[in-house]
Amino acid sequence: MSAAPTSPRMDILRFATAGSVDDGKSTLIGRLLYDSKSIFEDQLEAVEKTSADRGEEYTNLALLTDGLRAEREQGITIDVAYRYFATPRRKFIIADTPGHTQYTRNMVTGASTADLAIILVDARKGILEQSRRHAFLTTLLRVPHLVVAVNKMDLVDYSKDVFEAIKDEFTEFASKLQIGDLTFIPISALNGDNVVERSVNTPWYDGSSLLHHLEHVHIASDRNLVDVRFPVQYVIRPYKSTDPALHDYRGYAGQVAGGVLKPGDEVMHLPSGLTTTITQIEGPNGAVSEAYAPMSVTLRLADEIDISRGDMICRPNNQPKAVQDIDAMVCWMNDTRTLTPRSKLVLKHTTRTARAMVKDLHYQLDVNTLHRNEDATELKLNEIGRITLRVTQPLFVDDYGRNRLTGGFILIDEATNSTVAAGMITV
Repeated sequence: MSAAPTSPRMDILRFATAGSVDDGKSTLIGRLLYDSKSIFEDQLEAVEKTSADRGEEYTNLALLTDGLRAEREQGITIDVAYRYFATPRRKFIIADTPGHTQYTRNMVTGASTADLAIILVDARKGILEQSRRHAFLTTLLRVPHLVVAVNKMDLVDYSKDVFEAIKDEFTEFASKLQIGDLTFIPISALNGDNVVERSVNTPWYDGSSLLHHLEHVHIASDRNLVDVRFPVQYVIRPYKSTDPALHDYRGYAGQVAGGVLKPGDEVMHLPSGLTTTITQIEGPNGAVSEAYAPMSVTLRLADEIDISRGDMICRPNNQPKAVQDIDAMVCWMNDTRTLTPRSKLVLKHTTRTARAMVKDLHYQLDVNTLHRNEDATELKLNEIGRITLRVTQPLFVDDYGRNRLTGGFILIDEATNSTVAAGMITV
């Protein structure tokens, strides 16, 4: 019996939408889902009925993503809404993030794992304060690709001059930031212009549609394939197996955070510093010839080393930094307490958890003006600042700009066990 042919593995593009309130983020996602035929008939019928009940003369595609009752009543997005769809070329995970200033923390959450960010700009209003805020946050979070979608072009008669003016203004602002890949697309999310198909209403625009850009943007090189980083999540020991061959089985499960691993590679275990060789790499469906980010695999090693959750496997000549004093940019996400020097928290970095204390608050950053307030004594909800932390045990870290997985962490309140901050390490 011959084996069934295997289809090529499709890559996944994670992208987040951002922008000011009422710029059309949810409508754009609804249009993408609708025009790419990625919604079910009953979903569309429910949206059509809700639109009719609200007295709207058109099908409000924004309702496909605005799931919370408060969002539907106010016509805004509060929480991060995740949606999934696929085309024959690529799979997509969308994070529809809020536009309101007070929900900046939700925007940080949605963009933290994104490969690409779409910032919507209302063609009538131009670049607003929140547009600049979200552009800065996407660069702070090291999102590799940025698309500025100038929306509601139908309300400015598809004017090339309006589009070019917004493009020039944003480009000037972006020159102050570290943006690797910047693309501008004129669209009308409501009518579908340049969303899935090129529009005849913008003959002066010679670029691709938004979906075509999302399908073809190159993301493979964005991942760090040089620095091998494998945080151990779980040690697999099938003690109760009746198979004698598995009695001595020991595997180390986790997600590859960087680099490429192959059987026969020499690797080092941290914190012990001992070296060994990979004998086998196992994926969900059996042995694989190599593993790379973001694959989840189990490593089998030639030597018995005392390895446990939170440890790191890397190359002998390419190790992360072992630190207990951490300099980082943090976004504070809690509304019941503030971050102050001497605050005691729990820090979770990859698979390792340690207790931490804030040694110093260097400055609070105004994300609108990029001004540093070095006199700040605390960070409140949605504020961003630079701090130094002292942790109780060494962490194996990289600069966030080099590796977002080994360079990022979260802070947890010891009393409530709630996440209070997201951090980006600078080393």
